[in-house]
Amino acid sequence: MHTLPLVWELGRSANAEEKPAEFIPAQVPGAVQLDFLRAQGGKDFFFADNFHVFDGWEDLFYTYRARFEVPVLKDGQSLYFVSKGIDYAYDIFFNGKKLFSVEGMFARVQCDLTAYLRAQNELLVRVHPAPKRAGAAVSRAQADHSVKPAVSYGWDWHPRVIPLGIWDETFLEIREAVHLGEFSLNYTLNDALNCAHVSAVIEGVGLAGRMGRVELFDAGHCVFSHDGKIAHDGSLPAFNFPNPKLWWTHDHGAPHLYKARASVLDETGERLAQKSGRVGFRRIRLVTNEGAWDEPLKFPKTRSAPPAQLELNGRAIFAKGSNWVNPEIFPGTLTRERYDELLCLAKDAHFNCLRVWGGGIVNKESFYELADEKGILIWQEFPLACNQYPDDPHYLSVLEKEARAIILRLKKHACLGLWCGGNELFNSWGKMTEQSLALRLLGALTLQLDPTTPFIPTSPLMGMAHGHYLFRDMQQDEDVFEIFNRARHTAYTEFGVSSLASVESLKKIIPQDELFPVRETPAWKAHHALRAWKPERNEWLCPEAIDYYFGTAPTLETLVERSQLMQAQGYKGIYEHARRQKPYCAMALNWCYNEAWPCAANNSLLSYPAEPKPAYEAVRQSCRPVCLSARFEKFLWSQGEEFSFELWLLNDSFEKTTPSTVRALVCGVGGEPIELLQWAYETPAPNANLRGPTARLRLPHWEGDRFTVRLEDTKHPARSSQYVLAYRARTQTSAAHNTPT
Repeated sequence: MHTLPLVWELGRSANAEEKPAEFIPAQVPGAVQLDFLRAQGGKDFFFADNFHVFDGWEDLFYTYRARFEVPVLKDGQSLYFVSKGIDYAYDIFFNGKKLFSVEGMFARVQCDLTAYLRAQNELLVRVHPAPKRAGAAVSRAQADHSVKPAVSYGWDWHPRVIPLGIWDETFLEIREAVHLGEFSLNYTLNDALNCAHVSAVIEGVGLAGRMGRVELFDAGHCVFSHDGKIAHDGSLPAFNFPNPKLWWTHDHGAPHLYKARASVLDETGERLAQKSGRVGFRRIRLVTNEGAWDEPLKFPKTRSAPPAQLELNGRAIFAKGSNWVNPEIFPGTLTRERYDELLCLAKDAHFNCLRVWGGGIVNKESFYELADEKGILIWQEFPLACNQYPDDPHYLSVLEKEARAIILRLKKHACLGLWCGGNELFNSWGKMTEQSLALRLLGALTLQLDPTTPFIPTSPLMGMAHGHYLFRDMQQDEDVFEIFNRARHTAYTEFGVSSLASVESLKKIIPQDELFPVRETPAWKAHHALRAWKPERNEWLCPEAIDYYFGTAPTLETLVERSQLMQAQGYKGIYEHARRQKPYCAMALNWCYNEAWPCAANNSLLSYPAEPKPAYEAVRQSCRPVCLSARFEKFLWSQGEEFSFELWLLNDSFEKTTPSTVRALVCGVGGEPIELLQWAYETPAPNANLRGPTARLRLPHWEGDRFTVRLEDTKHPARSSQYVLAYRARTQTSAAHNTPT
């Protein structure tokens, strides 16, 4: 097998019958919008509201053109056109003949061109306008009859820019008469997890009846080999692989991967074709959370909370992580290096799970390869989000084709921990149910093609939490600590606290004369600081909440610092609150991890492209396998008030640990640290938290608008934690005491 690159040009027209007036150079993979923007001088569409340069481009036809001389083909060889992704509906023409029309962006194109070859050849890919349901409002509802990711139609953190074009690797491929395509190793582990029962399936041409060989390599050495005759369906006789090294998330062990090689042999045992990949052996289950079967207490006696506990290799693990969104508006620009940068930060934050949100794309192959290597579980959603997807036969046929391709591509990855039908479908805006044919179809396909990976129809389900998303709910007059202290859920699969981006980031996207004071300008609104989530209010910037705690900010730098402080402390509180509820709670995944473009204000931990906010470091501290934690009743405290908090040791580790002593200290601006108590804790049980005493203090007079709480572990400094809370001095108070109570 040999690949040949193509040189592409791109033209556009108002309708399918009209030929493009001119062609410009095109980058593949890429997007049609970026090619034409580049041809017009490359305007910075991130700045201000410049993304409107793309307005109307979603409604045009685009034609990719590649011309090439006929390659030399030996006897039995064929020439194929191969594309891993074209977005979204398109026709393919070769030498004037229309070969086929396609709808969908995730199923691979494999087209045999051999019979139509000439000395000089012309390949055309005509991309149709973005799909839109007739009569739908100009919103994500336009995508509710297609498998096009809905986020591109506009979201509270994403502008309306609908990518089109060739977005993944695309090339010519010379194939031999005996061609080996994809292969998969399907396996089940026995109860003892010390033997894998493996069935191998090899796709290709000219394979049936030939001998096939599957080999497993560890650290460069072949540790297992199995030969067998290939059946007409591509399968080989099943075999057992004894004592496999297991794949774990990085926080529970080593994410061990074997190199796997499939070969097709001739009569003498020589290889005619071969293909390599990797396999990680693990057993993943979704089981009912501890205590969930005890609910409800009254009739009807039925399940009130579906399974939300991930069990990896027999071990119930606490899933700590975030919601992953497409890292670029135009997925054609995504590279392995871009994925690696973001996934390295996720691992460094002690994340062991990422939910790939259903409003965005199914990522390129390198994303899953890197997650395999780094030991991060992937909760993978199909591209359905916040819409009522129909029982329409055409839609279901496209969904089946796309879903089948997605499942077959991803199921080989050890990182794949959970299939999910899509985001927020069982609610007033989704209006779907378990009886919706799209979800029944996805459940059937995952059972048929990947039966050992769990499936849920949507998130959230009853018992799981989506929300809250504000540091302070000004309408309900309560803060994030008050909101979550009364929350009790099996999984926190979305929750958010917004903040501004850094001053440096803001200067790149907001015109200088609009930077401060912040007001409702097109740039601030376009970058989702104001009138974004709920248009009648000022989320995601939330200026009223910042002013409530700290007063009016005199500078942009001060406003950003206060906003980011609130996000950091809010997220720290929620992650630790979820961990304190273990084992009933089994998951904490915030909304969201990253951004597709630079938001002025957002719930993200990373500003675009991969800039950690202070909240990232706060969450990294809160997700350490073992750490000290404080449970606060609220964020704002006043002079003379009795301040109190509970001490906890949070422990997600199965490793044996040792006892220690904790010092709890409080310090205001301009004050000396006050030691409230010492807590001598015993050796915690594996994967179990310890609840400590409650510290109390009548708050003295301090300068400033905040104070610090420190929990210092005398034997294990790496477990120590620190918090910052808001403080308000009173102009008239009774005598303040600084003696612990």
